[in-house]
Amino acid sequence: MSSAATKLATAADATSAEAQTLVLDMRKALSSMKALAVEYERAGKSDKVKQLEDAVQELVASYEECAYLAEAVKQVPGAYQPSDQATDFRKLIEGEVAKVKGTSRSSGHKDQLIRQFKEAVWEVHHAGQPMPGDEQEELVMTSTQNCILNMHCPLTLKPIVELENPVRCTDCRHIYDRDPILRYIRANQAPNCPVAGCPAVLQAAKISCDTFLRMEIEEQRASGPDAPNASEIEDISDHDEDEDPMDDDDDE
Repeated sequence: MSSAATKLATAADATSAEAQTLVLDMRKALSSMKALAVEYERAGKSDKVKQLEDAVQELVASYEECAYLAEAVKQVPGAYQPSDQATDFRKLIEGEVAKVKGTSRSSGHKDQLIRQFKEAVWEVHHAGQPMPGDEQEELVMTSTQNCILNMHCPLTLKPIVELENPVRCTDCRHIYDRDPILRYIRANQAPNCPVAGCPAVLQAAKISCDTFLRMEIEEQRASGPDAPNASEIEDISDHDEDEDPMDDDDDE
């Protein structure tokens, strides 16, 4: 690999890592906003709930795009073709983003997050009841948890939410601990996926950790018993630090 290609790959990895960190931070912010909206709904502060819902809509609009960008940037070094002409990296990245969108199985993630916010608020006073419109239409959206096919690595039996280096097969979509699955592939010729009954033949080149996998695992982690609640989150409203976040701001 040439010096220029090495520098490009290093820069792409660093930029992608920064984008992935931003994606996870945005996901945590969404969880906090949802928890706070539930508390406002319990207190009968519908105006505050509406403000949070509007903010969630804005944040989610950027959330998935950032995840696509994180994946696309990693593909830039492979798509880059040296030439005598200056490379239009903006156009190159936009092209890779379009490819990621075209092949991603995580379309609809934005709608899922918005729906989860609305469901959490709805459940405060209508537990067990379908939201308006659900009675007439068949829901095609599913929770992000359903994107996760296995809850434990089939080799180590460790919960996927505890994996430091989770990876996923691009064919069967099963999730593994990175080092054990790569050793498994090296030790066996054309091995099948270790998940019982899965016929997929594994290849190291098709085992990777994409941004959406980390998002889905974070979503699963956030929905578990250790998920943050409104009493544990930071106050993200515009109240003073010493003021109860459930009290109205007299200046508003």
